[in-house]
Amino acid sequence: MPVHLAIIMDGNGRWAERRGLPRIAGHREGAKAVERVVFASIKRGIKYLSLYAFSTENWKRPEAEVRGLMSILKLYFLMKIDRLKWAGVRVRVGGRWKELPQDVVKIIELAVDETKANDKLHLIVYLNYGGRREIVDAVNSILGDGKRMVDEESFRSFLYIPDVPDPDLVIRTSGEKRVSNFLLWQIAYAELYFTETLWPDFGEDDLDAAIADYNKRKRRFGGLA
Repeated sequence: MPVHLAIIMDGNGRWAERRGLPRIAGHREGAKAVERVVFASIKRGIKYLSLYAFSTENWKRPEAEVRGLMSILKLYFLMKIDRLKWAGVRVRVGGRWKELPQDVVKIIELAVDETKANDKLHLIVYLNYGGRREIVDAVNSILGDGKRMVDEESFRSFLYIPDVPDPDLVIRTSGEKRVSNFLLWQIAYAELYFTETLWPDFGEDDLDAAIADYNKRKRRFGGLA
């Protein structure tokens, strides 16, 4: 069983378009899939769940779609804080999320603060995130500290959320087979799993299929054993 599961949630727009709906309808359904997977992860004993929710590249989308995404983010955190808190979920956020609209930032801060004592599942939502940007930000922080040399462990301490272990399994939905600038440093030895299922349709059976595939693999971490 993976300790840390990371998911690239892809396919919301295509899900909506295939049904003749506006793209934002796909994002709303995607939020429902998030809730399914959060509670399915708790049931399966997963400790860390990282979700790629909004990338630095997503700002290139139409303004109306971006506004809709921000609205969904606010509503999700507002409506789900109590349930997440009750379930033992700790909400954490990675990326340059404090550059989001301030009304969104305030709601996120509330969710983080309200759940900070929980430890059953760490739900890490990556917002305004890019893997290359994280590495550049880490390097700039290192230079700002006046360090001239670092090793892997000290470099890790400058990442956005340094105390979280690297993902064991990365799932990408919608059939695309790339990592799209997600956790580039952290997924060096992660197992990758790609499914044709669009994110709004992703459910417990899909999660179990990914975990079953993961459990059949022999992780070598670069060695021969």
